[in-house]
Amino acid sequence: MRKPIISGKASTNHKLSVNPQTQSRSSVQSSDLDLDRRLRQKRSSNYVKSMSNLDAGGVHCDGAKVQQLIRDIHNELPELAPAQYPIGIIAKCYLGMPFEVHTLDCTLEIIHHYKKGEPLPNMMEKARSLAIHPIYTFIEIYSDRMLAVKENGEVSVIKR
Repeated sequence: MRKPIISGKASTNHKLSVNPQTQSRSSVQSSDLDLDRRLRQKRSSNYVKSMSNLDAGGVHCDGAKVQQLIRDIHNELPELAPAQYPIGIIAKCYLGMPFEVHTLDCTLEIIHHYKKGEPLPNMMEKARSLAIHPIYTFIEIYSDRMLAVKENGEVSVIKR
């Protein structure tokens, strides 16, 4: 007669103990997975409106408006550490010919309007064709991806 290998009498007791550690959000960078999830989330209507007003409000001439725009970016994505901020943002320019796109460089905090064919800095050239496409309001450019944002705040991710 065969003996059972596993006896019905044996029991095991497994306990899982989790002790969460609390840390300040400002001192911790989001993990790659958390960052990816956060960046894919829909943008707020206030944020999209701020980005849409780059041409209309004369932001390129007014330092206070540029600073407010930078604050809007930080308020929209407060979970990001400074090293995770976008390299820049590019959008279609509505000032008319000869201008095609404008950029906001989040590190230098400047806005510049570029003429058609004028080269763009800091890996932004790849985003030019997306920026002038009518379906997108603006493009956020990161070191490893571009995020195309529609007028309703929906985000499309383009990995590099």
